[in-house]
Amino acid sequence: MPLEELLFQIGAIIVIASGLAMVAHRLRQPLIIAYIVAGVVVGPSLFGIVRSSDMFEALSQMGVAFLLFTIGLGLNWRKVREVGSMAFATGIAQIVLTGILSFALSLYAGFPTVTSLYFSLALTFSSTIIVVKLLMDKEEIDTLYGRIAVGILLVQDFVAMLSLLAIGAMGRGATVSDILLQSVLKGIIMLPILWLVSARMIPRIVAYAARSQELLFLFSVSWCFLVAGLFTWFGFGLEFGALIAGISLSGTVFHREMTTRIRPIRDFFLIIFFIILGTHIQFSSLRDLWVPVLAFSMFVLLAKPMIVMLLTRAFGYHPRTGFLTGVSLAQISEFSFILLGAGIAARHLHPDALALMTGVAVVTIAFSSYGIVHNEDLYDGLSRFFCWLRPACRRSRRLGREKHETNRVIMFGFHRLGAGALETVRSLRRPYLIVDFDPQVIRDLHLLGEPALYGDAADEHFLSELQAEKSAAVISTIPDAGVSLAIISYLRGKRFRGAAVVCARTREDAELCYEAGATYVLVPNLLGGEKFKEMLEENGFGRAAWAQKKKEG
Repeated sequence: MPLEELLFQIGAIIVIASGLAMVAHRLRQPLIIAYIVAGVVVGPSLFGIVRSSDMFEALSQMGVAFLLFTIGLGLNWRKVREVGSMAFATGIAQIVLTGILSFALSLYAGFPTVTSLYFSLALTFSSTIIVVKLLMDKEEIDTLYGRIAVGILLVQDFVAMLSLLAIGAMGRGATVSDILLQSVLKGIIMLPILWLVSARMIPRIVAYAARSQELLFLFSVSWCFLVAGLFTWFGFGLEFGALIAGISLSGTVFHREMTTRIRPIRDFFLIIFFIILGTHIQFSSLRDLWVPVLAFSMFVLLAKPMIVMLLTRAFGYHPRTGFLTGVSLAQISEFSFILLGAGIAARHLHPDALALMTGVAVVTIAFSSYGIVHNEDLYDGLSRFFCWLRPACRRSRRLGREKHETNRVIMFGFHRLGAGALETVRSLRRPYLIVDFDPQVIRDLHLLGEPALYGDAADEHFLSELQAEKSAAVISTIPDAGVSLAIISYLRGKRFRGAAVVCARTREDAELCYEAGATYVLVPNLLGGEKFKEMLEENGFGRAAWAQKKKEG
């Protein structure tokens, strides 16, 4: 292909995507929708501008690799361990339950057994790319539900990779057990070597490369492609290799700088990924498939989140956490296209199967994008339907006195700011109670002998039973404006006279909290844990001291 034609195609899709993204931003719509619509515009359904499909597919896969590489760079292993076993069990159970139900739905819709098996796999997996990008945009990748969602996605990606290997093995006449044995042997060889290199050699290389910002950027990109290429060559897939490449560098002190440098090119190639996704939509193929497209889309958007919600509740998590996690996973994965493509290549499927799932992907990605962006509002509007899932506030002997003790300090949220401030709270010699809706955090605090209670800070009934209005001070380190406003609204209604210190993610949210009556609002992006500890030591729990701090700030 002539260079001029390629440059024209790239320029055309970027200009069209930019224009549509500006319109979407003006209308307060998710930008992902604009990119997919741009793909429809430049694809064969309308103007047919994109003709170098292989080239653009390669560019889009680079975006996937960079995204998973940055995920690996930012993994906090302490927090991963907190939800690791739960995310693994939930991920496996979700795959099994969603697979069985979607298989039954496919059979009921009249599809053959083999096609139904492929569809059940395609509908089971969720999109790591969509979920992680939107959670990063919302700065909620490190929240409890964000960590659970990413953990489940990693389990899904691993199972999807094994499914691809199994389909490939069947196409070559090999057995599934053979391919699994080969994969295990390759992993046993590769992972220890990679760990040894990461532990012994990488820190020295990174320290040398960090002398130059340009050199550090070049090394991080080259390491991403080297490890991802090796894993792809060994049959594990580009995505898994890129994630491992990032994890191997996450222990260095320069991982944040690497992420900052890679983010712009990652975002550019991801935009290409979403545009190419839109080019797969061909209205002529979908004309006769709209009924199964709608049926499968409704299953993914409604049944899949409910399955995740019930499973997380079974592990003791609050319905709010399960709802936010489930809504995040309410779409199908980019792996679905790869699986169906492999099935078509093996002559197990008709090509129309790919067109059908492309329609499902577009519908579910569009609606789930809105769902993730507005997940808190959705839960607030639907929470009355989940009353039967809410945990009863148990009056154990251990916590009965702490729940109703007056003139104490209640601290909502034990992550980041909360964990860092605990030592200072202890030193001020005031009775205190820690409230969190992560059951694992509560169990850990109980083992340490800390007064802790499981509950939802945004639940008015829980606040009433807790008698929060009789506390000397209420401190919320949950960076969620909805939770902060719910706490403030309850306290104002009860004529609370103590200090109400809450958290907000942005300055705009902080202003809303001040208008609602907050004594002081913390903005974690502008305030570190050490600074918060200093403020606690300086102001204590008095309302007047915090009000004066607000005037000074």
